[in-house]
Amino acid sequence: MPKTITLRVADEVYGRLAAAAKAERRPLANLIETLALRKLDEDIFADPIEMDEILADPELARRLERGTAQAKKRQGTFVE
Repeated sequence: MPKTITLRVADEVYGRLAAAAKAERRPLANLIETLALRKLDEDIFADPIEMDEILADPELARRLERGTAQAKKRQGTFVE
């Protein structure tokens, strides 16, 4: 079921978003949702090909598992 969120943005940001939505002939909410999903896909998640390459490397998979276990225990070194 779709969820409703409230988003507060500066007038300038709203104007830019509204203009982009109008140029693409779509509702503002659809534009914001599309842009947010695109950003997640590009910056946060690995695409299927990249994930296959990661999982095909046993040493990398082992290191990722070890790092995940350490993070859950709050061990290891934080790197910025």
